[in-house]
Amino acid sequence: MIGKVLGGRYEILEKIGGGGMALVYKAKCRLLNRYVAVKILRSEFTGDEEFVKKFKRESQAAASLSHPNIVGIYDVGMEDDIYYIVMEYIKGQTLKELIKSKGALGIEFATNISLQIASALEHAHANHIVHRDIKSHNIMIKDDNTVKVTDFGIARAVSSTTITNTGNIIGSVHYFSPEQARGGYTDEKSDIYSLGVVMYELVTGRIPFEGETPISVALKHIQEEPERPRSINSKIPKSLEDIILKAMEKDVNQRYGSVTEIIADLKQSLIMPNGDFVKKNKILDENTKIMEPIKYTDVKEELENKMVTEEKTKKSGSSKKITVIAILSGAFLALMIFAGYMFLNSIFNVKVVRVPNIIGYSEEDARKELESVGLVMDVAEERVFNKDVPEGHVVIQDPKPDTQNKVTNPVRVIISKGPKKVEVPNIVGKNFDEVDIILESYGLEEGEVSQEYSQFPSGVVIRQSIAHGLTVDEGTRIDYVISGGPEKFFMTDFTGATMDEVRNQLIVLDLILGDVSEEHSDEIPAGSVIRQSPKAGTEVSKKSVVNFVISKGPKEEPAKKTYLSVDLPKNLETMKVTIFKIEGDKSSLIYENNHSPSDSPLKIEVNGTGEVLFEVYINNSFHDSTIYHF
Repeated sequence: MIGKVLGGRYEILEKIGGGGMALVYKAKCRLLNRYVAVKILRSEFTGDEEFVKKFKRESQAAASLSHPNIVGIYDVGMEDDIYYIVMEYIKGQTLKELIKSKGALGIEFATNISLQIASALEHAHANHIVHRDIKSHNIMIKDDNTVKVTDFGIARAVSSTTITNTGNIIGSVHYFSPEQARGGYTDEKSDIYSLGVVMYELVTGRIPFEGETPISVALKHIQEEPERPRSINSKIPKSLEDIILKAMEKDVNQRYGSVTEIIADLKQSLIMPNGDFVKKNKILDENTKIMEPIKYTDVKEELENKMVTEEKTKKSGSSKKITVIAILSGAFLALMIFAGYMFLNSIFNVKVVRVPNIIGYSEEDARKELESVGLVMDVAEERVFNKDVPEGHVVIQDPKPDTQNKVTNPVRVIISKGPKKVEVPNIVGKNFDEVDIILESYGLEEGEVSQEYSQFPSGVVIRQSIAHGLTVDEGTRIDYVISGGPEKFFMTDFTGATMDEVRNQLIVLDLILGDVSEEHSDEIPAGSVIRQSPKAGTEVSKKSVVNFVISKGPKEEPAKKTYLSVDLPKNLETMKVTIFKIEGDKSSLIYENNHSPSDSPLKIEVNGTGEVLFEVYINNSFHDSTIYHF
């Protein structure tokens, strides 16, 4: 497959992944000159005509999705029995790989990832596309922590098949909803269950159900309750655990009705992590009756009817006393009916008002605000930490703002204890890419990040704004400085500089003097730099060692020697030879020694400046003279 060109434009470069249904390759689009991912349907599925039709139809439907958290689909095609989808190429790692490398993620980080996945599903469900294979393997995390959900479309195409197909599991049974495991009808709520499993994995570092076989895992999804996340990771707040468990309810009627509801609760969990706002769905008992509203007649009409009835029922010849008693009885009955009417009216016709927004108000101000519209406030005994709402102020209210509420129903509020106090961790020496996770796990926020040159490796934290071990409010921003590595600059040219000048300049540049050697140079004066290492113009760091070669000046050529040749007399057995040098007006003895005739010719080295006369004497008598020009 490597090297093959699909559709006349997608050149397959390398295999980058694969699953039970398809293989994924990195490819280059020759037309647009960009990298893409090409997903190719496995050959065992290409023979199933119905499967292929659904694959093509649903892939084309998925291509219509446009959302920042969904991997874009560019093209769908078929060539030589090869069915393929061309998608956006994502540089990053899968969520599964991230969890394997780091374990359970920080709560805010995990919530942020969950919100992005949920946002992608919300968009898909709004376009009537159900994923049906949500799992951490199908979620890509880009280098900037942006989430990209993959494999939209294929999941629906395989949903009509059984749990296995030619021995390969379709999707991952570890993330299946109970209805998927049974092979029953699946819809958006199946995606909600799978999202719950992914969130479970995000905050605990593991999946809820394990087993030796896919069937045993599927049975656990149907029959068993998962271990509560907080028993695995005590840092998980109550609200997030409630969200996860509601999403994973085995009864579809007990799950969230839509992904939009999950998004709302996830956002609320960031504001009130330990709040009790995740509500279970109510189930009507089959024997519950819906009562018709009670109808009341007009009191006056009731009284008149009663009196007419009494008149009609009077017997002929009744006494006046009986008539009075009957009238009084009727009046009494009418009075009772009127009293009942007023009582029931007070119950069923209570004034309804709009609930004001009191979140962030002090307890006293909140009570006054509610009383101004006829509502009463019920303050919960439990108070909660909250980094965004000051101590003594309302952090949550029920009913929510701008909803309609009867004046007889109190507004329940929970008061903030203010920010939770947390200890600042030590991030000095940590790599830049793990700081946000460390701070998040302590309930702190990443502040301003700056960079300085230093001898520490690039990307390592060298300083933090608040010392570790100090106690601060939860949510405090921690600024820090990371190393940019040793400062880089271009090496100065020291050629021709004296060593005193070199030493002074090295101090200014924060460089270190290394080896200094010498050699002769005809061009560079003695004591000055001939060359250096590193060379001028080379990029170097502070504290770098610089070696120099210093000039010894021109190399002196040996003077050419001049010799005075003296022929000695042969008739003397011994003789005293004396030589005088006459240079200008100055005469000097330069040689005197005894010789025999065998020493002839005698060679005497001489020197001088300009024209010089040399006179030779034998036994103190003049023998010879010679003039040399130097």
